[in-house]
Amino acid sequence: MTKSCVRKAVLVGMEQDLSQYTNEDLLIKYKRTKDIKMKHELVMRYLYMVKSISIQMRDIYLSFAQVEDIVNEGVLTIMNGLEKFDPEMNVKFETYISKRIRGMIIDMARKQDWIPRSVRKNAKELDHAVMELCNRLGRFPTPKETADHMNVSLEKYQEALGKTNVYSVLSLDMVLETGNDTKKTLQLPSINDEDQPESHYLQQEFRQVLVSAIDHLKENEQKVISLYYLDELNMKEIARVMNVSEPRISQIHSNAIQKMKVYLNNFINGK
Repeated sequence: MTKSCVRKAVLVGMEQDLSQYTNEDLLIKYKRTKDIKMKHELVMRYLYMVKSISIQMRDIYLSFAQVEDIVNEGVLTIMNGLEKFDPEMNVKFETYISKRIRGMIIDMARKQDWIPRSVRKNAKELDHAVMELCNRLGRFPTPKETADHMNVSLEKYQEALGKTNVYSVLSLDMVLETGNDTKKTLQLPSINDEDQPESHYLQQEFRQVLVSAIDHLKENEQKVISLYYLDELNMKEIARVMNVSEPRISQIHSNAIQKMKVYLNNFINGK
């Protein structure tokens, strides 16, 4: 048997051997052995997550990057995540790496500073109008009330809302990050942050507030949020599922994000 045949036989045998492991078992074995072939196998197994998230979030990066660029960065994110992930944590690797991939895309968008100044200005004006009306009315205003408050037609308001959709996603992400870091107090010494009783309580409290914020949304808004963030569909796919136009989905999504931002900001600011 030639050397090349031996090499192929060994590789096939190794592939068959690795295929016997579940993702979880292979990850645990890799963390113990640091076998580079196991790492490569894990990257290939989780590559689908990069592709799925990059397609879902393409509206955020298409103006400055291609899908291939995001996939390449995502592969590096998975490789880095494999090193930092702790199997002892009470969280699946899929959940952990999904958050890191999304964070990578959002960080790229922030560094690019690609959102037009006019869109930022409109987004801030919309947020200010909504917050002002919330405080005055004691509830979230209707689109018509917000449009009247801003002295624009309902059509102009809806158009501006649609254009600020991506900006709203990024700003909500910032609110969520702020929420996870707020109200820090003295904590008992522990190596694992999850073991900190105060940190654990605050994280649970923030999750409950986030669930409550979603519960306050209209049924169609909840469905869009669920399809976008849980099922990881993009706007075009959600439009097909709900049998409405893509611009309409964008409006519903923006309305939902605005409401959640108001709800979460009130929680963070102690209102």
